[in-house]
Amino acid sequence: MANDSMPAAAESGAVDEELIEQAYEALDGSPVHDTRNQTKWEKWKDNFKKKGWILVFILPALIYVIIFCYVPMYGILVAFQDYVIGDQIIGSSTVWVGWDNFREFFSHPNFWDYFKNTFLLCILGFIVGFPLPIIVALLLNSLRAKKVKKGLQILYYAPHFISLVVLVGMLKLIFGTEGLLDQLSIKMGGDENGLKLFLSPEAFRPLFIFSGNWQDFGWSAIIYIAALSGVDPALHEAAKVDGASRFRRIFSVDLPAILPTIVMMMILSVGNLMSCGYEKVLLMQTTTNKVTSEVLSTYVYTVGLTDGRYGIATAAGLFNSVINVVLLVIANFTSKKISGSSMF
Repeated sequence: MANDSMPAAAESGAVDEELIEQAYEALDGSPVHDTRNQTKWEKWKDNFKKKGWILVFILPALIYVIIFCYVPMYGILVAFQDYVIGDQIIGSSTVWVGWDNFREFFSHPNFWDYFKNTFLLCILGFIVGFPLPIIVALLLNSLRAKKVKKGLQILYYAPHFISLVVLVGMLKLIFGTEGLLDQLSIKMGGDENGLKLFLSPEAFRPLFIFSGNWQDFGWSAIIYIAALSGVDPALHEAAKVDGASRFRRIFSVDLPAILPTIVMMMILSVGNLMSCGYEKVLLMQTTTNKVTSEVLSTYVYTVGLTDGRYGIATAAGLFNSVINVVLLVIANFTSKKISGSSMF
């Protein structure tokens, strides 16, 4: 019975929307069109005539994406070529090598080390960094004192505007050789050579992950705070009447309200899981911590820009991108099956 009533409810909703549109047309003085017998194509044309001007607002973003994202994608053909600067990507002088660049990349003696380092760095960063902005947003939203709330928001947002170079410089001043911790350790009777955490392979991942989350968790919380601002206050009042505490209202009112936003952000984060960026890694990389700091993105940088082997570098980058696409599809499919929410 419930399944039979759902299509009927959907049809009645569509009819109500058509009647509302016809009422607005009558108020505007324009002729009323009966859309019940129109084909889908005719309905689409009518909607485009009424609301098509809205598309003008997305044209700049669409043009930007096409020029800077889609047009350069033909460059992935370099992964299947023996490419040298000055060669044509598609031309009579192009040297096609098929899958040779991928075979050489996969047969590299350190391939699995690079893959493991990338995976661990990204997955640990995701485990720590994804729930942190949600927790911060929920706690900030539950604060009663508005001045304290605004002050904390500014305090949390501020690190986002610190450049990576400055951030790594701060890390070196605190954790580097002759840094603050080393000096304190020596003065308190520790090793005379200091802790040297910045040079330690074991300390690279914690420093990288926690410094990155410290810099971005406040900025990432903005979208959740915006979603929480749309929660109906009547729901909190009803929960108070039922005797729910402030902590209980977070789980019963706030968290379900922002769950669709959390799902969307999780899918996007999983789709970008294997992209940790090479800039910060290179800035923090030393000869002594390369065991854990050499990742796929730094390999692409070294092989491509330093050694000039563009085919292998493009193959490695394409491999990393394919993994991200697969993870995105899996996360979207899983979310759709479990929660009913998905991106596509």
